[in-house]
Amino acid sequence: MERGGTWDKGKGCDTFGPVGPWLVTTDEVPNPGRLDIWLELNGRRMQQGSTRTMVFGCAEIVSYVSRFMTLMPGDIIATGTPPGVGMGMKPDPVYLRAGDVMTLGIQGLGTQRQEVTTWAPSKGIA
Repeated sequence: MERGGTWDKGKGCDTFGPVGPWLVTTDEVPNPGRLDIWLELNGRRMQQGSTRTMVFGCAEIVSYVSRFMTLMPGDIIATGTPPGVGMGMKPDPVYLRAGDVMTLGIQGLGTQRQEVTTWAPSKGIA
């Protein structure tokens, strides 16, 4: 929470937005506005949602962003996250620690697995 909120810092830093291992085309996922989304932390379901409940639909987001920048095939627009954000857990927030394993998936797109590691600065950075 230092230096403002978390909205862009949670998606924009190096290694923070793993995607893939591939992208899909509209013939493979014809309706991105109806996909179930989930995330587990160390085997415990923490987040579950759907693109059906997004504040702004996919088409509206693409239309809005395209007013300010040229979008090309393969571009990714980072949006929100399903209910269940760790910082909002009551009574005790849940924060990621080295060794934690996140598994997440989106219906029709597949799953990912990431392990949290301790941050080590790059050489040459003080």
